[in-house]
Amino acid sequence: MPDRLILVAGAGGFIGGHLVADLLRRGHSRIRAVDIKPIDAWYQVFEGVENAVADLKDAHGCRCACEDVDEVYNLAADMGGMGFIENNKALCMLSVLINTHLLRAAVDADVQRFFFASSACVYNAEKQRSEQVVPLREEDAYPAMPEDGYGWEKLFSERMCRHFREDFGLQTRVARFHNVYGPHGTWDGGREKAPAAVCRKVIQAKLDTRLEIDIWGDGKQTRSFMYIDDCLQGIDLIMHSEIPEPLNLGSSELVTINQLVDIVEEIAGVRLTRTYNRDAPKGVNGRNSDNTRIRECLGWEPSIRLRDGMERTYRWIYDEYVAKTCTMAFQGRRETIDGLGSPS
Repeated sequence: MPDRLILVAGAGGFIGGHLVADLLRRGHSRIRAVDIKPIDAWYQVFEGVENAVADLKDAHGCRCACEDVDEVYNLAADMGGMGFIENNKALCMLSVLINTHLLRAAVDADVQRFFFASSACVYNAEKQRSEQVVPLREEDAYPAMPEDGYGWEKLFSERMCRHFREDFGLQTRVARFHNVYGPHGTWDGGREKAPAAVCRKVIQAKLDTRLEIDIWGDGKQTRSFMYIDDCLQGIDLIMHSEIPEPLNLGSSELVTINQLVDIVEEIAGVRLTRTYNRDAPKGVNGRNSDNTRIRECLGWEPSIRLRDGMERTYRWIYDEYVAKTCTMAFQGRRETIDGLGSPS
């Protein structure tokens, strides 16, 4: 039903911006996009969409956002890569207000379906101590010992979705994202995740001809990374499924961080000398997605190869890096000229 009103919370972010674009491609004509950031700071902005700035940690903002809405996609959260979430636990926890107020507003507005973007950070840390990690099944979230701060917020918000479904009849759906990456996302500033950070570091080393790279941890920690196109397809399938329990949404292609660097070096055509910062935040030693349940329930799982997705991501970040460098250089020259003043 392309004429139903859809709310995308966190639409100014990486996944939210791509989701708005995907909904438009699917023919939806009534989309309300909401984010706390000023619109000129959104990663993607689209014409024909009701774009609004609001703090969804505030109950009134959520009530306004949910007015006349049929479906809610909640991707709004204060988050970033491991460097951010390990050093901003309270800020990450405050995102619980967003989901709580959105759920209450959704019930009051008779919303039909509600999607919550959870995270693999909900999983018990005891099951992620080895680089040779056994892929994480949905039931491995309990007994609970998630990532401190961010992981606890996501796990609590999952429970909120469950109880709002049970107590109020709101059809909630939950996906546990495993390291989503791709173009039109954060690639510098401290909130970027490993794929974007590695791309930026390799690009900088190549352009500066300082063929060195600093890697957080020992490079042996393992992860799986899901390209944004797979994420979008998974969101649509899960949202419109009859599966109320949380589902993993991630690639099962496991790599070490060293192997991730290998891939980006190959794409860039360089070989770098590696140094390892073992005191930097690195997260758990190993994490991978067990996709048994999503295959059984939906007959599908993410399938885009890491090498293919990283090439697209690298090309986009390269262009962004060069454009930013040129802009900074131009501004620097303007400031120098302005500083010289006019001859008397």
